[in-house]
Amino acid sequence: MPIQTPICDFGQKAHDFKLKSTDNKILSLEDIKGENGTLIMFICNHCPYVKAVTKDIAEDTKKLKDLGINAVAICANDAENYPEDSFENMIEFAKKNQFSFPYLVDETQEIARTYDAVCTPDFFGYNKNLELQYRGRLRELKNLVPVRDGDSDLFNAMKQIAETGKGPENQTPSAGCSIKWKNS
Repeated sequence: MPIQTPICDFGQKAHDFKLKSTDNKILSLEDIKGENGTLIMFICNHCPYVKAVTKDIAEDTKKLKDLGINAVAICANDAENYPEDSFENMIEFAKKNQFSFPYLVDETQEIARTYDAVCTPDFFGYNKNLELQYRGRLRELKNLVPVRDGDSDLFNAMKQIAETGKGPENQTPSAGCSIKWKNS
């Protein structure tokens, strides 16, 4: 049974971070912030829900860049118990899927906890003032197959945020595998 994201907490401010990207740069929120909005995605390499929408993520983020929205993906999974989510495999995953955005590792899982990320994929869409306006799905999935009828929920929401600063009132939660937390 997939985990679902909570309802969007409209207006919640984005939290800063300093994380290593798959091209070995340390990036912060300020480094990736977009002129008209910012999309922060918690994903991983092994989750079937992420794999089902990886092509959409790559395509949507390219189209969003044209609207002044920058994107970043963060992997916070316990790579020791889930080796497919290791940093080396993140580098391969980003290349294979032609990510045009930074893919960051959250080894301590501190950032995922700060954001209250619950699953992969978990999408946080912010306006230009870094106020949360979207916490929903990328698009409908039927048996882990994307339903491709027009633009994705994520793209439409982020486009609206770029144009108005506000996200859609009604949002369908994202669903996926739980974040693989380390045993503390």
